[in-house]
Amino acid sequence: MRALVRTLLLPLLLAACSHGRGSPQVTPETGAAATVEVQNQGFADMTIYVLSHGVRVRLGLASGHSTSQFPIPAYALEGDRLVQFLADPIGGTREPVTEEIGVDPGDTVDLTIPPQ
Repeated sequence: MRALVRTLLLPLLLAACSHGRGSPQVTPETGAAATVEVQNQGFADMTIYVLSHGVRVRLGLASGHSTSQFPIPAYALEGDRLVQFLADPIGGTREPVTEEIGVDPGDTVDLTIPPQ
C-alpha cells in the first residue's frame, strides 16, 4: 500500500516540538517498519523527521531536486500508527509539517516537497 502526502504549513503544530533536546536516530538496532520516499522538488536540502507520540525522530537528509528513501523505525508506528512528517530546510526558517496519517508496517509513504 502506498500513501501520498503533501507537505502543509502548520506552524501551530510546531510549537509542540522541542528543539532543545536531541532527536533519536534510526539505527539497525531500532529496526525499520516502513519507508518514506521523499521527492524534494525544491532547491533547499531538507532534514526529514517523523513525528510520533510527541517524539521527533530524524530520518535523514533529502537533497534539493532529488528523491530519497528513509526507513521509518518500528517504534514510531507503535500504538495508533498515526504519524506526521516534518521537513526542516537547511539554512531556512520554515518547517512544513504534513497532516497526520496512518502508516502500517510494510507501507511506503510518498512525500512530495513542492518547489518554493
